[in-house]
Amino acid sequence: MSEQYADPSVFSLDLFRLDGQVALVTGATHGIGFACAVALAKAGATVAVNSHSAEHLERALAEYAAAGVDAHGYVADVTDEDAVAAMVADITADLGSPDILVNNAGMIARTPMLEMSAEEYRRVVDIDLAAPFICAKAVLPAMVEKGHGKIVNICSLMSELGRETVAAYAAAKGGLKMLTRNIASEFGEANVQCNGIGPGYIATPQTAPLREPQADGSMHPFDSFIRAKTPAGRWGTPVDLMGAMVFLASPASDFVNGQVLYVDGGITAYLGKQPQ
Repeated sequence: MSEQYADPSVFSLDLFRLDGQVALVTGATHGIGFACAVALAKAGATVAVNSHSAEHLERALAEYAAAGVDAHGYVADVTDEDAVAAMVADITADLGSPDILVNNAGMIARTPMLEMSAEEYRRVVDIDLAAPFICAKAVLPAMVEKGHGKIVNICSLMSELGRETVAAYAAAKGGLKMLTRNIASEFGEANVQCNGIGPGYIATPQTAPLREPQADGSMHPFDSFIRAKTPAGRWGTPVDLMGAMVFLASPASDFVNGQVLYVDGGITAYLGKQPQ
């Protein structure tokens, strides 16, 4: 063990800084991806943000500018290996090779298993599990060559827990947890760390219908269910994920590898309230 790592006096909050680092965040036009990119930029990184839609990306870039972030936009379908390779080549030419990859792009299909077609199942798995493999494969050679890199996969509570109607999503996110561990195992010796963030139920436009009051003014049943299952007693927000994002992308986490950090208000630790 070198003195650099043996001496606690070397600790500094600068370990959480990302100055000089290039970060690629996929699916970063809104919600969790947007918050992750803003967090990385505020910590000093130069951020490249991805979308499959030029229209969505243009709108997001204006929102990044309004937030004081100079984001660089790239359009690519992250399930297309050639498109991802071209995007990474463009980022490398424009900004330098990515030091940080955040695999955030994803989708969910809330369909009962017996009503879900194999085609729909494969589409969810392709975006939520195959795309992170494709993107990681595209950035890893340069990370290995430089001798450092961070990959953060946006996992889910469904990486650990099951629930009706989300068979494809849970299977993909469970697989993403294991892909995270395998990348950590294969590339840890090259000083590349791969970890995951497992968001709890986050208040985003995607979950807005589950939080809308009913016609009689009562809470949506799912809203009540989530609040009761979460020790924090509330939904999370994208801001709740920003600290974890910076930590796992920074030198402060250099000895953290293959882990999933659940940012869930305690839901994975909680059996639930005792009936009254």
